Amino acid sequence: MLQTGDRAPDFALPNADMEPVSLESLRGRRHGVIYFYPKDDTPGCTLEALEFTDLQAEFEAAETEILGISRDSCTSHGAFRDKYGLAIHLLSDSDGEVCEAYGVWREKEAHGEKRLGILRSTFIIDKSGVVRHVLYDVKPKGHAAQVLDLVRAL
Repeated sequence: MLQTGDRAPDFALPNADMEPVSLESLRGRRHGVIYFYPKDDTPGCTLEALEFTDLQAEFEAAETEILGISRDSCTSHGAFRDKYGLAIHLLSDSDGEVCEAYGVWREKEAHGEKRLGILRSTFIIDKSGVVRHVLYDVKPKGHAAQVLDLVRAL
């Protein structure tokens, strides 16, 4: 599991338009909020994405890029973005390598069944690529505002 002070694992993943987005491209210029979510167009994930979108201008003012990552396809991300008017990057980690690198691919239990899935988690990365905050098993409601407060304190 990543800890505060660790170097954030770099990655390059396709966004909803199949264009590559890399963490490296932010270094020296912008902070990064990387949030991992289980599935496009589900109630909690939609709420979280809408809250980040609603605060997009404030994250921009704090020189921060929002990157949402799930294992959904680019096509699924595009439909999700378009359906709700999302203004944040949604990145596809279809093979799960970035989820593994960030320690969010975990065994979860739901309805008495154990299965692997993404643990809703957020990492705040400073401009030098260092993990400044690690938030595991977050609740979607109000999460974006909590993250904005942490980013403003960087």
